[in-house]
Amino acid sequence: MRIVVLGGTGQVGRKVVEKLERRAQAVVVASPTSGVDARSGRGLDAALEYADAVIDATNTPNLSGEAARQFFETTTRNVLDAERRAGVKHHVALSIVGADHAGEDGYFAAKGVQENLVHAGPIDHSILRSTQFYDFARRIAEWNTAEDTVHLPTKPVQPVASSDVADVLVELALGGPLNGAVDLGGPEQMPLSEFVRRVLGIDHDPRYVVADDDTAPVGFNISGDLLLPRDSMRIAATTLDTWMHGEGRRSLAGVR
Repeated sequence: MRIVVLGGTGQVGRKVVEKLERRAQAVVVASPTSGVDARSGRGLDAALEYADAVIDATNTPNLSGEAARQFFETTTRNVLDAERRAGVKHHVALSIVGADHAGEDGYFAAKGVQENLVHAGPIDHSILRSTQFYDFARRIAEWNTAEDTVHLPTKPVQPVASSDVADVLVELALGGPLNGAVDLGGPEQMPLSEFVRRVLGIDHDPRYVVADDDTAPVGFNISGDLLLPRDSMRIAATTLDTWMHGEGRRSLAGVR
């Protein structure tokens, strides 16, 4: 199969590319650094030529609801149009658990807009809704730090290793379209505050993480019960401890 990975140089996209190459699949890495810009449409037609499937792992660092909405709406429309012209048979999109129930504001809602466009589009599709990646704990801490303290509620989360997410994206791309969505979470539920505290611990980060249910954390504009995987869920294998003693330490070393 010939598979195009949009966002193929990003956190998940890199892992997807590696896993596809190990399976001897023909892979096209599509990102701005390779001359493909899904937001402007530049390079899309050339990248998608002869593609059997497309994995969309693009993302925006902007958490603003309106900016994120514009990004996902524009890129998704461009990609679906280019897929139609190229005759692509399967569109695989990476989304986030809770996106389909997030209301009308914030990053989660922007991902919901992306999902709706994929569902209504002309290409057979599969959507993978993932919970928060283990690595994401560092970003959560960054967003919610005041001086030397991180205030976070105890709402339950079920984080997952990004390598496990990549495995499922590859599985979906190599299989038939679901024309629907599946949720993916890690094997353990834990309070958000505990999750971040444990990851900062392996970094020897001196910040205090305070469990505070009166705080509204930056980056989470939906209620706690929507952060957990629901129907049609899959449970990944990698525990937080396993990740912390392996990939987590390597990912930290990579940013130093």
